[in-house]
Amino acid sequence: MGVVIKSPEEIAVMREAGRIVAKVLETLAGEVKPGVKTRDLDAVCVQELARYGAQSSFKNYHGYPAHVCTSVNDEVVHGIPGDRVLREGDIVTLDFGAKFRGFQGDAAITLGVGKISPEARKLIEVTEGALHAGIAAATQDVHLGEISAAVQSYVEANGFSVVREYTGHGIGREMHEDPQIPNFGERSEGPVLRKGMTLAIEPMVNACGWKTKVRDDQWTVVTSDGSLSAHFEHTIAVTNGRAEILTVV
Repeated sequence: MGVVIKSPEEIAVMREAGRIVAKVLETLAGEVKPGVKTRDLDAVCVQELARYGAQSSFKNYHGYPAHVCTSVNDEVVHGIPGDRVLREGDIVTLDFGAKFRGFQGDAAITLGVGKISPEARKLIEVTEGALHAGIAAATQDVHLGEISAAVQSYVEANGFSVVREYTGHGIGREMHEDPQIPNFGERSEGPVLRKGMTLAIEPMVNACGWKTKVRDDQWTVVTSDGSLSAHFEHTIAVTNGRAEILTVV
């Protein structure tokens, strides 16, 4: 499947899908506190999706059993909500996607639970900064590798590492479309960005080494060395200027 260029009308619908994603994440962020079970956050998603008349992008996607991914501490992505209780000092990534009128929005944030360590705070700040470095590089008529290189250089300059086994992606009618967007690489690599391309840029950053492994549940990805991991994501549209972030309120 080739890269799909979206019409202004399609991007308008994606803008609404993105707004729903941002609103739900805003609500979820308000629920993150010590003592909360991760399954409680999934229940919030069910209520909010119904309120906005949207569908979950994640539930039953390749068999995924929940509406949101809740990844705690050394969990990188795809953590499954359940009986785990959030504790003071944890960090938790909330990765959420919604489908509205046939189009998708996808975003992720990492939050501290109560008071967190300076290392954890720096990891969160650097990962969010790397996301915005990648978005700033997503301009018309440059290679996609500009995004990858911008993320990698920002992360490594701050002493952390980028996950290499999982990537960002194109997004539109399907949650995952071409192209894949690695968080590392050379500026001259990849397709040339065109106006109307819609992308999900998502740095996943580890405090130590970049290698990961998958737990026995066949979903939860963790750092191989047990170090902390953070993850931020926005859905964007390439324009003839600075990229437009679609997953905002």
